[in-house]
Formats: sequence, structure tokens, C-alpha cells
Amino acid sequence: MPEQIPAQTPEMQAVVQHGFGGSDVLAVETVPRPVPLPTEILVRVHAAGINPVDWKTRQGGGMAGVLGEPPFIPGWDVAGVVEEVGFGVTTVAVGDRVYGMPWFPRAAGAYAEFVTAPARQFAASPASLTDAQAAAVPLAALTAWQILVDTLHLQPGQRVLITAAAGGVGHFAVQFARHLGAHVVATASATNHEWLRELGADEVLDYHERGYESRIKDLDAVVDLVGGWGQLALVDTLRPGGTFVGVPGGASAELIAAADAAGAHGSPFLVEPDGTALARIAELIDSGAVRVEVAQTFPLAEAGAAHALGETNRTRGKLVLEVRSA
Repeated sequence: MPEQIPAQTPEMQAVVQHGFGGSDVLAVETVPRPVPLPTEILVRVHAAGINPVDWKTRQGGGMAGVLGEPPFIPGWDVAGVVEEVGFGVTTVAVGDRVYGMPWFPRAAGAYAEFVTAPARQFAASPASLTDAQAAAVPLAALTAWQILVDTLHLQPGQRVLITAAAGGVGHFAVQFARHLGAHVVATASATNHEWLRELGADEVLDYHERGYESRIKDLDAVVDLVGGWGQLALVDTLRPGGTFVGVPGGASAELIAAADAAGAHGSPFLVEPDGTALARIAELIDSGAVRVEVAQTFPLAEAGAAHALGETNRTRGKLVLEVRSA
């Protein structure tokens, strides 16, 4: 009998992180392609969104404590096409366009040509968006949605402050809050004020102005997307019974104590995968109620340059890696 040649393991290109540090720890390499388990799907990634948690994790912060020691493939936001379905999957089929934020905060390996994850952590991509635009949505939009809808239960007429409103999470939060009927107060640099008003902000304040917090009173909620020392000053903007949601770094013990002293509440928050919410968000996008802002796209090989731009904190909307043309 002729000698049988073992089947070769399928491979793919991916950005691999080999250590914690600067962008030089990222390198494009050939790695084994993942295989979907039962209830999982294999997605051919067309685009991968970039989020602040990506470069914070690269530096050794962010989700580094969850992911453990490198090497690993960074990223969580993906948009692409279903390549293969595992046993038991009934919600999607091969060839469907999907988007999602799988596995967060565990590794998803989004900076790659293929990813695998549970089918129900994905949803059909918004029909009106390109894959690059769709990849800009999941983590940022789910963060905003889960804070406003599931944590705050924001109601029409309530007053909410959104800091860093021109960023990835912020520009979705402004639009979702407007959709929910809230009065939206946003902070951003002056160059983004008119744009944020177009998205639905009722008031826009320049965070560069010292003491801008003193101009805000009787808020029902604060969604802080900046973190750091400025959080405590924002507690005083809340009415009694109001809620402060701190996203970067969560709600510290000091913040919670300050909120309690003011008769308000401090709430921690971490986004979760949610295919059902992504389906609702896609409806809002396709209806024209929500816009997606992509600041710039990069090829997979320039992931380090994309991180460097993101770390300036001067981009409007999201940065995206284009992994494969549709």
C-alpha cells in the first residue's frame, strides 16, 4: 500500500503578541487555524475592531490578568462571514455575514483571518454597513447599550452625562441615550461639539475648561469613559439617588464611598458578549437611528501603528483592521 501522507493542519495569518510592552511585541505570523466545537462557528474575519482595552492589554494592563502570559492573539471585535458551523448550530449558516465580540474578557483572537466562538455570541451584521464599519460596533456599542439599558434602565426625560463622548463607546452612548429619550450632556474637545449635537447631544461641554463640572447639576446618571482623578468631581453633578457608572478601571472604593456620601450610587461595569443586543443594535443602525464613525482603517500588518494612533486618545469614533476584502 502507498504510504499515507498526514493531512496538513490548516493555517492562517494572525497578529501574535509575544510579550507585554510597546507595539513591537506584535508580529504577523502563520498559526494553526481554529476548529469550531459543537455550538460554535468558524468565522472568516474580514475586519477587526480596535479598542482601548487592546493596547492596555498589550502594555500589561487591561485584560492581561485574564489572558495570562503571552503569546496570544489580541482583539475581540470581529466582522466577517461564517465559514463553518459546529454541531447543533441553528441560528446561522455558512455564508452568513456576522459580527460579534466573542469570549470577552477571555481571549477571542480577533486580529486573525479566522476565529471560532459560540454562535449565539454573534448576530447578523447590519446590512447597511461595510465589514470595516460593522467591526467598529460590537465592544463599543455593547458597552454603551448594557450600561444605559441593562444597568441604568435609562428612562425618557432623565438627564445623563457621557464623558469622552466622541470616542468609540461615547458616540454610541450619545445616540442610544437620545433614542431612549434622555437629556444628553456630553463632554468632548471643542472640535467635536457640533458633530455630537448632530448625534443627539443636548449639551456639549469642553473638558479642557477647568471646573466645567460645576456647570452641571441634578443628573440622574453619569457614564464616565475617562476614569482617573476627575471621577470624584463628577459625583457632585448627581442628584440624590443618581448613579455613577465608571468604565475604565471600574468604580473604585473611593468613588463608591463618595457617591454614598452624596446620596447616590457607584456602579462597577464590564461588558459581556450579547448576540441578542447586537441584533437590536443592528436594527437601529439599519433604520438610520444610529451612525457608526470609523476614524481610520489599517491592514493587519499595521496593527502596531493602529495602536499607536489609538493611544493618542485623539481619534473620533473607532479604528479598524481590514483583515480581508469582502
